[in-house]
Amino acid sequence: MNFERTAIADVILIRPTLFGDERGYFFESFQQQKFNEFVGADIRFVQDNESKSAKGVLRGLHFQAPPHAQGKLVRVVKGSVMDVALDIRKNSPTYGQHVSFVLSEENKLQAYIPEGFAHGFATLEDDTIFQYKCTNWYHPSSEGSILWNDPALHIQWGMKDPVLSAKDQLGQLLADFNTPFV
Repeated sequence: MNFERTAIADVILIRPTLFGDERGYFFESFQQQKFNEFVGADIRFVQDNESKSAKGVLRGLHFQAPPHAQGKLVRVVKGSVMDVALDIRKNSPTYGQHVSFVLSEENKLQAYIPEGFAHGFATLEDDTIFQYKCTNWYHPSSEGSILWNDPALHIQWGMKDPVLSAKDQLGQLLADFNTPFV
């Protein structure tokens, strides 16, 4: 298992070591001790989630506000996504910047998106299955959303007219957002 810091150092890509033969393959999808050693903190996941989406669905940019903020460890089991993490920590030198990467069943990459980031993904294939571990439980009244196509963000989703939920159509512009994250 290899860990790589992205252009925003707190967002981490995890590349598993695959062991394969004529029967198929095996890899560790998560190892708590190695993860915590690399991150330099004792991070605990308390909830696992999974979604299935058709091609062209965009979910995000979501976050949960403190004290119910969530870090997420995300991966794709089937299909592929363009995954985006947007820094919404007001005192961060990378506030308002994002990193993006393709997660797929082929590359088996995972990404750790810590608290203080809005997260979203756009599905690149039909029947994409997306899984993620969360460091805190879902808390509906703490939910927030940054508008996925805010022109100030310059996010290249690779699609013009994604399928969106009503909630995702009503996200805030970053300029109008009063972040609760320090």
